Amino acid sequence: MEANFQRALALTLKHEGGFADHPSDPGGATNKGITLKTFRQYVKHNGTVADLKRITDAQVATVYKLHYWNKVKGDDLPAGVDYAVFDFAVNSGPKRAAEYLQSLLLVKVDGIIGPQTIAAAKRADAGQLINALCDKRLAFLEALETWETFGKGWTRRVSDVRIHALAMAMEGHTAPSPYPEPQTPAEPKPAPVGKGGAIAALFAALAAVGAWLANFPCNLFGFFCGG
Repeated sequence: MEANFQRALALTLKHEGGFADHPSDPGGATNKGITLKTFRQYVKHNGTVADLKRITDAQVATVYKLHYWNKVKGDDLPAGVDYAVFDFAVNSGPKRAAEYLQSLLLVKVDGIIGPQTIAAAKRADAGQLINALCDKRLAFLEALETWETFGKGWTRRVSDVRIHALAMAMEGHTAPSPYPEPQTPAEPKPAPVGKGGAIAALFAALAAVGAWLANFPCNLFGFFCGG
């Protein structure tokens, strides 16, 4: 969901760290998880390693929003699922993250998250989907040749993603109230008068008029009154 981007970005950057140029990392020089190739694509087309080292927070946010969050449709995915897919995309590429999500949702696996994938994600149980995605992601990482070098860090990262994604999913779920909604009592309606009731009311009215006329002098002038 759209409101989760900044939070997801902060959590992801915690694992990406600062500048690194590890010889075993096929991505080459990176800073805050952004490779030189990606930096050139979204920030400066002829950027150098020195430029990458000086990347600003605003540039970082731009790259992550355009290159990862938007590509996995983070704004449209359920809370928690959005972060789990986003971090997977940052770590292993948007296409792979999308394909793994689609395989779990049993929709067409093409690496492009569209209406069908989004609808299926919204129908799924967010907690189960997050756990399954994290399990599948970790299995993929364990099969990589670089597992011996980065395995411990990746394990910590996926575990952390799982914890925070599940928390976000719980926060985004509104449980139904255990108490019934208070009901405003309806105004009582007068009972309908049937045919018999109307005739009885008419005779009662006529009797009252007759009684008043019988005592007309008394009622009007105050004399000829018995008692």
